[in-house]
Amino acid sequence: MTTLQGLIRRGIINTSVQFERLGYISNNIGNLNTNAYKSVRFEQLLDENGYLDGEVRYDYRQGSFMKTNRPLDVALTGPGFIPVTSPNGEVQYTRDGSFKINNEGYLVTDDGYLVGDGIKVPVNHEGLRIKQDGTVFIIEKGHTQQTVLGKIPVVQFQNMEGLKPVEYNRVVPTEQSGEPKLLKEHNYVAQGGLERSNANYIANINEVLRLNSSMIAGTRLIKVIDDMYQRSINLTQ
Repeated sequence: MTTLQGLIRRGIINTSVQFERLGYISNNIGNLNTNAYKSVRFEQLLDENGYLDGEVRYDYRQGSFMKTNRPLDVALTGPGFIPVTSPNGEVQYTRDGSFKINNEGYLVTDDGYLVGDGIKVPVNHEGLRIKQDGTVFIIEKGHTQQTVLGKIPVVQFQNMEGLKPVEYNRVVPTEQSGEPKLLKEHNYVAQGGLERSNANYIANINEVLRLNSSMIAGTRLIKVIDDMYQRSINLTQ
């Protein structure tokens, strides 16, 4: 038989789980304009004793393409990630292709991570082009021949659900995800655009409204049970 203390405890735990779920949904809404952001699902589970638990899952479905016409912007139009390397040599993986050229002439992310192993762009060139397979080339001033600078690599993982998200909307591999596998032949790189977030604004707002009603009902129930508990204590005094 469940005691009043047990009912209060269960109510508090269940409400805390719902608050955690609300946090993930709010994070989805806050990242609607983050390039290539992947939304998070917090799946609630109810056990046989009436206690809620939850499991976090990431939605790696592709976001829509947003045209920018910037030559250094690229979007991945298929499954995979672009390896980027930190100044200390740590490799992480991203789908955010809003790249720039740093002071040393290398193609980098907004926070200075090298794209791939390093693609250096000469100062004097007519234009920079990126093929669908990731090959980067230029036409130097006064020349008509193309000069290949390198290739933006694209890798895939056996189990994307096993990837570990880190800051700046990037991921790192784990034992569950497996090691990255380089795609040698593909046409996934689209120049002049970015991948948008795949978070669904309307669905997330509706979820917030449902959770809000559920949490209000849960906290009211806790208060009613607590009042009953206090009255039962007073009867024994």
